[in-house]
Amino acid sequence: MKKHVMTALLASLLAGAAFSVSAQDLRVAVDPTYEPFVYKNAQGELVGFNVDFANAVCEEIKRKCVFVEQVWDAMIPGLQSRRYDVIISDMSITDERKRVIDFSNRYYKTPSTIVVKNSQEYTNHDSLKGLTLGVLKGSTQERYAEGELAPKGVKIVPYEAQDQVYLDINAGRLDGTVADKVEVTGGFLSKPDGKDYKAVGPDLLDSKYFGEGMGIALRKGQDELKGQLNDAIKALRDNGKYATIGKKYFDFDPYGHD
Repeated sequence: MKKHVMTALLASLLAGAAFSVSAQDLRVAVDPTYEPFVYKNAQGELVGFNVDFANAVCEEIKRKCVFVEQVWDAMIPGLQSRRYDVIISDMSITDERKRVIDFSNRYYKTPSTIVVKNSQEYTNHDSLKGLTLGVLKGSTQERYAEGELAPKGVKIVPYEAQDQVYLDINAGRLDGTVADKVEVTGGFLSKPDGKDYKAVGPDLLDSKYFGEGMGIALRKGQDELKGQLNDAIKALRDNGKYATIGKKYFDFDPYGHD
């Protein structure tokens, strides 16, 4: 009997200790296929603007970031099921998403763009008729492509990850993509595989599709955490740490303009 009591007590203490440690962690969901925002280096480590930014936010709120890898279209369901606490992975603040989750203030804002072969002439969306473009499933780029390009005769194919889009472009199964302009430049156009492709048309920033910029996503009702995150974003902007992180990856201020 005593042995069983001691075992139960030890288990209870260990569980309490584990809870105490995990309560100090901020579980951060990321999709590691989005260079230069989140990707893996040659050593398999998570790196990128979002990773550095998240760690800086965690430092401000006196918590430790624990990163959880998640495919993009399962991001919101994973948040709602409490698999992680926040999403810091290029999620646009849109009215549609705000109906089911909450957001911090914006932490960056960049345009999207259409990418096709160098040989493809572009005058307007009608000139893309007959092309097949890959998009990230569940993304604002997918919504834009379905709303604006599909009616013009462009076939839109969703993918679980943006790097899969680039693989199928190189394999000849796609004619191009709609993607974040910074990501597609760093993750594809600036690499040897992207030498035969170009961005066309105006920058895509229509708030109907792309919202107000990128925010930290969290569950509704987490008002205290939301306040801490907003304070942290402001502090990083004010103390220069945001600029330092930004200059590591970009030659412009990713925070953007209102």
